[in-house]
Amino acid sequence: MERKHLMVFDTTLRDGEQSPGCSMNLKEKLEVARQLDKLKVDVIEAGFAIASPGDFEAVQAVAQTVRNTRVASLSRAMTQDIDRAYEAVKVGEAPRIHTFIATSDIHIQYKLKSTKEEVLERAVAMVKYAKNYLSDVQFSAEDATRTDTAFLYRILEAVIKAGATTVNIPDTVGYTTPDEFYNIITGIRQNVSNIDKAVIAVHCHNDLGMAVANSLAAVKAGAAQVECTINGIGERAGNAAMEEIVMALNTRADQFNGVYTNIEATQLYPASRMLSQITGMRVQRNKAIVGENAFAHESGIHQHGVLANKSTYEIMTPESVGVPTNQLVLGKHSGRHAFEDRLKDLGYTLEKEMLDTVFQAFKILADKKKVVYDRDLEALVQDKTMKMEEHYKLKQFVINCGNQMTATATVKLVNGEEMEEVSTGTGPIYASFGAIDKLVGLAFSLEDYSLQALTEGEDALGEAFVQIRGNNKKYHGSGVSTDVIEASIKAYLNAINRMVSDTKK
Repeated sequence: MERKHLMVFDTTLRDGEQSPGCSMNLKEKLEVARQLDKLKVDVIEAGFAIASPGDFEAVQAVAQTVRNTRVASLSRAMTQDIDRAYEAVKVGEAPRIHTFIATSDIHIQYKLKSTKEEVLERAVAMVKYAKNYLSDVQFSAEDATRTDTAFLYRILEAVIKAGATTVNIPDTVGYTTPDEFYNIITGIRQNVSNIDKAVIAVHCHNDLGMAVANSLAAVKAGAAQVECTINGIGERAGNAAMEEIVMALNTRADQFNGVYTNIEATQLYPASRMLSQITGMRVQRNKAIVGENAFAHESGIHQHGVLANKSTYEIMTPESVGVPTNQLVLGKHSGRHAFEDRLKDLGYTLEKEMLDTVFQAFKILADKKKVVYDRDLEALVQDKTMKMEEHYKLKQFVINCGNQMTATATVKLVNGEEMEEVSTGTGPIYASFGAIDKLVGLAFSLEDYSLQALTEGEDALGEAFVQIRGNNKKYHGSGVSTDVIEASIKAYLNAINRMVSDTKK
């Protein structure tokens, strides 16, 4: 049987970043881009270059950084968008312009306030315009699954004739079903006369929880590119999750007529953990492939079966997606070699200077804990490698609280010089936040705060997440420590430092 390569188009940095509260700074986007390079995705959609100067800078930086994958920028079917997209991606090894226009009646009437003929004319003109810059041009028919099929066939044929090398069929609002989407793709293959001159791509949203199922149905029908994101993040209910698509194809290859991807599956779990740390959007425990419970067995019957033969209840191995199974116990007597080996097992390869930094942090943590778990190590790596510029740095804090008294916090920060404030609150964390508010003197509001234990035991490392709103934008922050108050203060300062950095751009 002939094997067929399915291209993986990752849009974590574009559509994924549009998830509320998931915005990333330039350094974080480059970290994600490097991880996508390790995953061996075929295309990275690095952003929407015309959206803002920051987006343009990020798309350009990604294009300059990665060398093993194509880099695309999204653009509306408008000359100024396409100009900006080309300027951003042209520095890359394999640049792509991705232009789109809505094609459904409801979008044409209410959003574009236009007509089908005008949409067709603009789509063709803008593909031709983009083609003057690059040979690799992708066209998307926004809201394709709610588009009149005759018009969809017509516009696809026209843009391919104009030079589009990839035509994308998005389920923009997550409306379709697997059988229906299979028929849509089949209809395109049968009714668009020049479809053999372009790659059929699909982009599915998860509003009805069927993004992955719809994507796989499209693959069965002949789609040769899927658009997806790590952890399935994206607008509203998100996008099709890369890890689920890849492992479905790997595990059930018999059902997909020899279709395969080039994805390095062992990098899926490290990618998932990295993105959770960067965005503050945690993966649900029962999430397929990368959730904490994906390879956990509590039922006695299940445990007995797994001990006898893992395949009784595991249809894929944890190692196949980068989840380590062997728990190498690390503590304060562990050496650098064992530490470095464990990091490599977890998918982290650090430069010497950063390795030294993380190892020192590990030693400090190991003095506080009897056992350092994998989740502790992951948190340490992310905490050190994803550091924001610290405009405000924690020097010291002192808490005075009890169940019969108002909590009082004294916090000392460094911002060029040491400064100290005292505040009271309903608890030690909010008292600490109040003292920090006084010290920084900035206008913002706390929108979300959460705390979780990363590992088991009374000496577990705590991870805090906060989200603040300032300058009409949201900023998230995370912090880790064996002390939950310290973790919370670190997370709060992390978010504030993001806001200050953004303001100073």
